[in-house]
Amino acid sequence: MPQPVATLINARWTIPVEPEERVLEQHTLAIENGRIVALLPQDQAATRFTAETTLNLDRHVLIPGLINAHTHASMTLLRGFADDLPLLRWLQDYVWPAEARWVDREFVRDGARLAMAEMLRGGVTCFNDMYFFPEITAAAARDCGMRACLGLIAVDFPTAYARNLDEYLDKGLALHTALQTESLLHTAFAPHALYTVSAPGLERIGRLAADLNIPIHIHVHETAAEVADFQARHGCRPLARLEQLGLLSPRLLAVHMTQLETAEIERLAQAGVHVAHCPESNLKLASGLCPVARLDAAGVRVALGTDGAASNNDLDLFGEMRTAALLGKSVADDAAALPAARVLRMATLNGARALGLGGETGSLEPGKAADVIAVDLGQPETEPVYHPLSALVYAAGRQQVTDVWVAGRRLLTDRRLTTLDLADILQRARAWRDKIDAGHRV
Repeated sequence: MPQPVATLINARWTIPVEPEERVLEQHTLAIENGRIVALLPQDQAATRFTAETTLNLDRHVLIPGLINAHTHASMTLLRGFADDLPLLRWLQDYVWPAEARWVDREFVRDGARLAMAEMLRGGVTCFNDMYFFPEITAAAARDCGMRACLGLIAVDFPTAYARNLDEYLDKGLALHTALQTESLLHTAFAPHALYTVSAPGLERIGRLAADLNIPIHIHVHETAAEVADFQARHGCRPLARLEQLGLLSPRLLAVHMTQLETAEIERLAQAGVHVAHCPESNLKLASGLCPVARLDAAGVRVALGTDGAASNNDLDLFGEMRTAALLGKSVADDAAALPAARVLRMATLNGARALGLGGETGSLEPGKAADVIAVDLGQPETEPVYHPLSALVYAAGRQQVTDVWVAGRRLLTDRRLTTLDLADILQRARAWRDKIDAGHRV
């Protein structure tokens, strides 16, 4: 008697990511109760299962949903607001003043929904966020059915969200408690950087993260100027300070990491620290080049992020995969560095593991959540297909993502968002543009 399941997806190719480099042809993914029941040849699936919904995708490759390991989702409303500027001038003269004037609960809600629409249409099923009013982003993610890790933001200065570090942490802990029963929403402490959170504050966050067993998500070694200034002020490099504070551990997700010495790479590997690589944002801000191939060779798990759309200017992980692969080869002076399979792993399973979600998502394995995307490779941009992995990383674009499932729920159907009102999202984004642009010119 065939076993009934909710969904069967028959695809031309399936890339489960684990084990790396495996490409399956003419296989079926069986989904029930939001989880992967089996991944098996189509002829076997036809006799073993019966489904409420069966999809035949004969031009598509199925892969795990992409994981954006570093975002500032609501900053999508500042896309293109201040371009072609170095990091500190961009932050101090444009972004921080704009945030001080405009960021409130409505800004975060509308920006988060715009970001989620863009990410889902690009095959991102989970994102790791760092921004103010994380409870608003959490509500938006819950409403649309997206998986998210909400950053419990912390800085030493007052904002519209909180007056001081105590209030940031109190609000963060309250959100963490409120999300305990949520299956798709998770938390990580998100101190902005070592130059915006004091050593005592970071030490306190480290103790809390250990008690709650959740990650710490922080910008580290983003630019040479940042590292030099920190060393001049404190007599050590930022990573050394993190080690002094006891924060180098598998709970740490260090973002950017463009300035690394050999001994620091070795120490990261020993401590099990994860790195979030944001190649396009780093290139645009001329922040530096992360030595990804050296990190990978040392055993450091590198995940991929877009950063915010204010400095990228998109949330396109397909673009990040291609840029990471090509840039990584150039930096390493080795065309064999960072092969396609490794870069796809960075955009999926490595991101999941960095967020403590490796047992839940990031690969297509029985028992895991059915976070899945279908990519149509039967388009002029990717034909002929000799190697699906190569086509995905070096040729495919996010516009070829046709369908997206999160925990078995179909959030994108034939390029159509099923849980978000795109017309309303776009109308609100344009209204914010008019308001911010007029205010900036005053």
